[in-house]
Amino acid sequence: MARYGEFPGARPRRLRTSAAMRRLVAETRLDPAQMILPAFVREGISSPQAVSSMPGVVQHTRDTLRKAAAEAASAGVGGIMLFGVPEVKDAVGSQGTDPDGILQQAIRDVVAEVGDSMVVMSDLCLDEFTDHGHCGVLDAEGRVDNDATLERYAEMAQVQADAGVHVVGPSGMMDGQVGVVREALDEIGKQDVAILAYTAKYSSAFFGPFREAVNSGLKGDRKAYQQDPANARESLRELALDLAEGADMVMVKPALPYLDVLTKVAESVDVPVAAYQVSGEYAMVEAAAANGWIDRERAITETLTSIHRAGANMILTYWATEVAQNL
Repeated sequence: MARYGEFPGARPRRLRTSAAMRRLVAETRLDPAQMILPAFVREGISSPQAVSSMPGVVQHTRDTLRKAAAEAASAGVGGIMLFGVPEVKDAVGSQGTDPDGILQQAIRDVVAEVGDSMVVMSDLCLDEFTDHGHCGVLDAEGRVDNDATLERYAEMAQVQADAGVHVVGPSGMMDGQVGVVREALDEIGKQDVAILAYTAKYSSAFFGPFREAVNSGLKGDRKAYQQDPANARESLRELALDLAEGADMVMVKPALPYLDVLTKVAESVDVPVAAYQVSGEYAMVEAAAANGWIDRERAITETLTSIHRAGANMILTYWATEVAQNL
């Protein structure tokens, strides 16, 4: 008789014999509370506008955003991340710091709709609000001015906090952004507003469909401030800086192309770790499924499971409500 630990005594397939057995011994489990729904709200529209490169995703009106938030909360989704798309954009992103700008209105709407049943988050970046599409203000030579941009981020943090947001997500990859945002929030007595730091955000080809979703007018690229896809150790330096500046949670973005970075980050910290399954990741699965090349539902579950398995406590995904309803 073979000893246990050797074939034929040892047979790992015993634990794969049925759906019930596989469910019982599963090492990684998805939960609706882990999901964060990114949502776009656009000023000046009377009905939702489809994002052609992201089937099933829309630019919401304020009313339909409230309904989407309520549906997500009812499904048990843990959070919603709001992005605003204004009618008018300018060089400094003025609408991003207008207390009555579309993003601040949306924050108030969603907080009123879902209260504390779901965490309301807001993107803290200028790219949706600038006519040039960059994440900051430009200097005389057309380069993003890091320190001038930080001043704008401080203003954005305060108006978003005043609107009632629970978590701000500074995503522009400016040096010092987390510390400046923390100080700005504390100055106005908003110590309870948390910061989800976009710690490792790469200059990625997978952001393409998002540009349509926010009507981006980007000229050039963001390689001078977003991370180089070739670098992994650099993320740990960014991580140390964000934590030292007061980040409450940290993020890796995109998710699937950077699972190795996600694991390194998760193994290095004692704060919650998020990953953003970005627009290009979403679009690839939807396009392949529409062509009959892959099983859509299985692919969605597999991608999200891999992100959680790699170390993400929270996942921003455009499938958040659908997945939560099906779990």
